[in-house]
Amino acid sequence: MSENQADAGRPARGEKSEPKSPLPTTAPEPPVGRQRSFWVLIGFACILGILGGAFSLVFMAFLNFGESWYQYSSPGWMGGHWWWVAVTAAGGLIVGLLRWLTRLPEKTPGLIGDIQDAYIDPRVVPGILLVSTASLIGGASVGPEKALGSFGGGIGQWMSAKRGLDDEGRGVTTLSGMAGAFGGLFSSPVIVVMLIVEVARSGGARLTKVLATTIVSSSISFGIYFAIAGTIFLDFYEVPTYQYENWQLLAGVGMGLLAAVLSTLLGVIVTGSAKVFQKLRVPALIKPIIGGALFGVMGVVLPLTMLTGSNQLAVVLKDGSALGLGLVVVLAIAKMITMGVSFGSGFIGGPIFPSLFIGGSAGVALNLAIPSLPLGLTFTCMLAAVVGGFVSAPFAMVLFAAFTTQLGALNTTPVLVAVMTSFLAVEAVKFLLFGRRRNAAVTEAANAHPPVDPSGTTPPTKP
Repeated sequence: MSENQADAGRPARGEKSEPKSPLPTTAPEPPVGRQRSFWVLIGFACILGILGGAFSLVFMAFLNFGESWYQYSSPGWMGGHWWWVAVTAAGGLIVGLLRWLTRLPEKTPGLIGDIQDAYIDPRVVPGILLVSTASLIGGASVGPEKALGSFGGGIGQWMSAKRGLDDEGRGVTTLSGMAGAFGGLFSSPVIVVMLIVEVARSGGARLTKVLATTIVSSSISFGIYFAIAGTIFLDFYEVPTYQYENWQLLAGVGMGLLAAVLSTLLGVIVTGSAKVFQKLRVPALIKPIIGGALFGVMGVVLPLTMLTGSNQLAVVLKDGSALGLGLVVVLAIAKMITMGVSFGSGFIGGPIFPSLFIGGSAGVALNLAIPSLPLGLTFTCMLAAVVGGFVSAPFAMVLFAAFTTQLGALNTTPVLVAVMTSFLAVEAVKFLLFGRRRNAAVTEAANAHPPVDPSGTTPPTKP
């Protein structure tokens, strides 16, 4: 190349070169509050709050009427009635028929899975509502939160799909629909929002949208519910007041570890029961009948193990000393079994309220075993820590325990320590189990596909 050719593209001396045009760039995305899509989500949240509040009123009133058959002769041993077994078995038959008629899949996602996925198939919502209603009235150890969450989330999913929202918008609307249905169920919208945020684990701009929409929908629902029926659980569990002392923080660690053991045991029982019923060589219609008969017999022997456990826990808290340490311990373990049988045999419901019974009963038992530990301390710590470890929502359960027992701000500190100890211990167990399974899977894959020697021969496997 000649010198003239090389300098052809350069500007002459004294000449200013023209600045190159900048590369095309996209305009930065405006803040969430300035996006039109955000206000569409807020509008949906308002509608879902109204629908959720109205539906929860009707649903809970219907459940209270349907559970009127539950009248025991005494809360102690053999305090139930043998005709209960016919009721629970008939409830199992209805559950089986409804599952068949609505064509529900054998395995339906649980409440925690629904929140984590931020998705509910609207097509299965009618079946879940019918089966869950039959399960709750039939005496199963399940909670109403699954039915309410499915209704609100399913409506939100359907509305957002009709509007043509993107995947993020659909997920946010589904969660706000669930919050709207939960607004009247829990003591405060704050608990609802914290539960959904903790379990869904959203981040970035989506977290802002989830926070705003769930606050709006749950607050509207709560306002509707409170205006007509009042709250259900605010100051529901009356515990004796106690003076805070620093040693209670260390006690909270110990109770958190105990709660982690109970949470792990509960998970083992629920998973094991599902495997047992899965292996039963009987028609799917028969499994809920067997399950209903089993927890019906358990209810005859231990009547406080029936239904969701919320009202029954109030009895344990009030009459724990009269029931005795042995019976209260048996009640907590029996509730784990009836909960596992209920879920494993095909009944549908939420896991939170039965778990609250287990945790609260464990707290009463701990006070009976060690009277120097205040009942208010043991009850609130175990109530929150067992559920916080089982459903991985520690802060929501701290708020729930504080609101339902009306603890002071200072007395909430040991509860927080207990819940976080339980949560971290359960997560550590999951981490270790996951690591072992992953290593086992890697080893199995290596044995199935042994390395090939460069010479072209495969080394022999070890005997």
